[in-house]
Amino acid sequence: MASASESLFERYLAVRRRTEALCSTLETEDFVVQTAEFMSPPRWHLGHSTWLFETLLRQCKPGLEPYREDFAFYFNSYYWRFGERIERGRRGTRSRPTVRETMAYREVIDGRVFDFLQTPLAGEEDARRLSLFRMGVEHEQQHQELLVWDILHLLGDVFRKPALPDAVALPTTKGRDVLGAGSAPAPVHTEGGLFEMGWGGKDFSWDNERPRHTVYLRPVLWDPTPVTIGDWLLFMEDGGYERSALWLQDGHNTCQREKWQSPLYWEKEDGEWHIRDFGGHVRARDRASHPVSHVSWYEACAYAKWCGKRLPTESEWEHAATTECGVAGRRETSGADPTQGNFLETNLFGTSPCGHLRVTDGAHPARIHDLLGNVWEWTSSDYGAFPGFRSDFDEYNDKFFANQRVLRGGSWATPASHIRVTYRNFFYPQERWMTSGVRCVRDVD
Repeated sequence: MASASESLFERYLAVRRRTEALCSTLETEDFVVQTAEFMSPPRWHLGHSTWLFETLLRQCKPGLEPYREDFAFYFNSYYWRFGERIERGRRGTRSRPTVRETMAYREVIDGRVFDFLQTPLAGEEDARRLSLFRMGVEHEQQHQELLVWDILHLLGDVFRKPALPDAVALPTTKGRDVLGAGSAPAPVHTEGGLFEMGWGGKDFSWDNERPRHTVYLRPVLWDPTPVTIGDWLLFMEDGGYERSALWLQDGHNTCQREKWQSPLYWEKEDGEWHIRDFGGHVRARDRASHPVSHVSWYEACAYAKWCGKRLPTESEWEHAATTECGVAGRRETSGADPTQGNFLETNLFGTSPCGHLRVTDGAHPARIHDLLGNVWEWTSSDYGAFPGFRSDFDEYNDKFFANQRVLRGGSWATPASHIRVTYRNFFYPQERWMTSGVRCVRDVD
């Protein structure tokens, strides 16, 4: 049986290989281009995740000389305690370090990590090592999703999808046939009452998922699937982007300033909306059964008001995912089954029709679909600390406890082993470059 260090190193290698596989079809020129202030060039992701592992090594081995002193300036993100670093919006203004130098850096640090993880340590030292490097692995998985989003903005339908080493085969059932023929399925009633929310297992979790605590919920009627592109087209046709009464004031101001008329990556040609992404350049109505994606929290709120519903709170979302999501709702271990949701391992590099992957374990079939995978789902909740919160890593999660909203559930770009029912993602309400979607609920009278 493999030791904890050996298992961690195997996961480390698998994650590092997948990151490089995601970049395997890029041309050298693609690695250094920055197409917007919110995205980062692929070279930066490769260097940043490596710099973090080198930083963890130096914490565990005081006196270890850095690979190169200037790499902290280029590859640091927002950790002020490590000194000056290049501004996020200027990461694509430098051609050095080169792609070749960055890949050489990854190779050297991988060797150092290998040697360190094979070094016998005892007791608390070994536990600290395992904790730090597991965090580093999870951090790189976060950057895999960010990398995919950034490549989408960089290349769109020009990108050639790579073959991932850990891709999984999925069922071939198409569309809403899984949910029954005819119109959209009926809403799902979830009971109210007391609910134990937050991570309580022994596997890895981020500090912002803890501690588990009791919340009170009211009964709710859930839409069984996320809002579809077909639904969103109806919202747009009914003047959804023009009707100020549907919008929060800050949202309306943003919509007017940014001249939003549709989700990101939508284009109007000859009077018809098209979507340009990894799946090509296709008519929006040809993806009517797919979840809408790349919408801001402001847009999600406007849509919910338009249809007479609201966004769920994150506690309501976690309760539904725990009780109504079949095998994907287990909270004892971290990770999800990659064959029962649309995750990065699915290798689709895009959304799948709502209800395409029906989660069931026989005894508890899912009634609410696509809660894990496909698209992140906006909630109405502010991103902040749970009662009793304690930070594990300074300047990581807690520094963002202001002015952001929580998303839940992961997406088609999320590694399945990285997601949990309790996982909390967070973005500013105006952001929409991520794979963010919408699911609505209605209060029970």
